[in-house]
Amino acid sequence: MRNPKLMGVVGTLAAMSLALGACGGDSGGGGDSGDTTVSIWTSVDAPVMQGLEAATAELAADSGITIEWEKVENINQLIMTKLGAADAPDIAMIPQPGVVADLASRDGIYPLDDVLDKAALESTMVPGTLEAGTVDGSLYGLLVSMNVKGLVWYNKPAWTEAGYPTEIATIDELNDLTEQIKADGNTPWCMGIESDTATGWPATDWFEVLVAKYGGAETYRQWVANEVPFDSDVVREAAATFENLLFTEGNSLGGRTAIASTNFGTAGNPMFAEGSPQCWMYMQGSFITGFFPDATKSDLDTNVGLFGFPPAEAGGENPVVGGGDLAVMLNENEATKTAMQILADPNVGNEAAPISSFISPHKTFDMALYPNETTRAVAQVAYDSTAFLFDGSDQMPGEVGAGSFWSEMTSWISGGQDLDTTLSNIDASWPAQ
Repeated sequence: MRNPKLMGVVGTLAAMSLALGACGGDSGGGGDSGDTTVSIWTSVDAPVMQGLEAATAELAADSGITIEWEKVENINQLIMTKLGAADAPDIAMIPQPGVVADLASRDGIYPLDDVLDKAALESTMVPGTLEAGTVDGSLYGLLVSMNVKGLVWYNKPAWTEAGYPTEIATIDELNDLTEQIKADGNTPWCMGIESDTATGWPATDWFEVLVAKYGGAETYRQWVANEVPFDSDVVREAAATFENLLFTEGNSLGGRTAIASTNFGTAGNPMFAEGSPQCWMYMQGSFITGFFPDATKSDLDTNVGLFGFPPAEAGGENPVVGGGDLAVMLNENEATKTAMQILADPNVGNEAAPISSFISPHKTFDMALYPNETTRAVAQVAYDSTAFLFDGSDQMPGEVGAGSFWSEMTSWISGGQDLDTTLSNIDASWPAQ
């Protein structure tokens, strides 16, 4: 049965298809696949792609075009090698805004300002999501799917029995909750940053969330762009809260010395230990449920609770940090423009949401389509935010975001060096402009 919620744009798109048929359209980057065939490359999880493929196929057929999806690996690097090539896709789903900016600087992608109805998108999308794909004032990347970080997870049955609050209004209240859990004879926090060659990245997530909460969206963006240094008041404030919550004696499982050697994927599992949690809160992204014990995953809604990391002040700016996939247009022709308009439809995720981890960046999305209450709670954190901010380390130069930021955090957390040295070393690692 045709999904009625996807039919709102069919009339407009069908009218566009008449123009396509009349002029024949330009040939896309998909080679000899036909004037009205649009190729999309993506690295999203297979279930997400399958859902998007099903929804877009329906609208594409009514618009006189065909959309062909292909799952590829290492899409960021792959697309760079395909710029201008005959076998380049018409559209690519890019998971990092920095790569979108790089593609735009190379004239490898086309602006979307005259392709999409930006006013309509601004009315439905989470604030900040359009900014993520904007380069020098022009929209180049459209966020199609998103994930959310800065989520505090807990064992729901144990939490309820203990009577702990499920809504935390400020960071001060989170500090109070930490002290309350410890006063009850429990260990408040689970924490681990070990990740093989990527050890340290979970600590960067903590700093990104804290800088966003203390500094707000604009300061966060300036920090990511190296306009605000690591050795600054806002980063030091973030570090002080990190230290207080996780380094204070009795606050984290195993203490400070265990954090660097505890794997991020299993760090939260002691929350679900038989009998009583060994630690009570774990801050991680929406993906972490896949790492929880099988018995926990078998019924997430019953076993797991969550709340978003709170703002610095009640009622103040409350951005959320996350990630997602930005659709960019590598070929400019009418068929590709129509496909981009289909991807911009607020209901394009209707088929993906029930079968996958897909979260829509549109606040108007039908929450009932998400597969469980846990996913709805994750989405609500983003929808209630004042701005959506992309993962900062992913936007920094590689030698910083996936280099010194990871390694220097590890050295500091493990006690190998002090905070002053850590911040100074990261600042010194930025490449010359």
